[in-house]
Amino acid sequence: MSESGAQSLRILVADDEANIRRILKTRLEMQGHELALAENGAEALELFRGFEPDLVVLDVMMPELDGFAVTERIRAQSEVPIILLTALNEVADRITGLELGADDYIVKPFSPKELEARIRSVMRRSTTVAGSVPGAGGRSSHVVVVGDLSLDFCKRQAHRGNERIRLTGMEFNLLELLISRCGEPISRLDMLEKVWGYKPERASDSRVVDVHVSRLRAKLEDDPENPELILTARGMGYMFQRIHGSVETAAS
Repeated sequence: MSESGAQSLRILVADDEANIRRILKTRLEMQGHELALAENGAEALELFRGFEPDLVVLDVMMPELDGFAVTERIRAQSEVPIILLTALNEVADRITGLELGADDYIVKPFSPKELEARIRSVMRRSTTVAGSVPGAGGRSSHVVVVGDLSLDFCKRQAHRGNERIRLTGMEFNLLELLISRCGEPISRLDMLEKVWGYKPERASDSRVVDVHVSRLRAKLEDDPENPELILTARGMGYMFQRIHGSVETAAS
């Protein structure tokens, strides 16, 4: 544990700007975290294999391999949380990083305090977002079964039949929130505040929610283009189908 009582983490920071690496190393090590630093994408991947970080912070515009390529390669083998640092002005470019598997992004220039807050939010992997799951009499249920999907909220795992569905921590947190309020439309703002832990500062921030919903649909729905589980609440946000009549629960 760090001096502040927060969880101590192994954090990989990759940025080609030496000043940013130095500032983040100083700030994060003061909080009790262990840092590994890379100045390009190729070095970041090499360090990732040996350092085994709890969290990765990647600049998008790096030599050798950019942050998008590094994100894609890490995501092919790990669900470790990833935060992107981007100076790109185009919303579409930021969305690209989320679609490749990043959990969140921060637009440069940024304050170290903002990054520290995002790290705390992203690392809330072992806590439940909403507290209870339908079908459990108001108590947190271990397992919820919807059709051939099995969602274990204790182990934080999802399966279709015997096949494991790989979800990142943020994806599982979002899914847990949706299921806890199944049949109820939830606004993008509400989801952003409860899952990511911050209020949007710009209109494009809500796209973080849209991309994560899209990623969940791709992993959970039989036909992501015509979803039956995670529905769009037009003009508001999203809603998990009303399932109280078809949910099975069991202790794990």
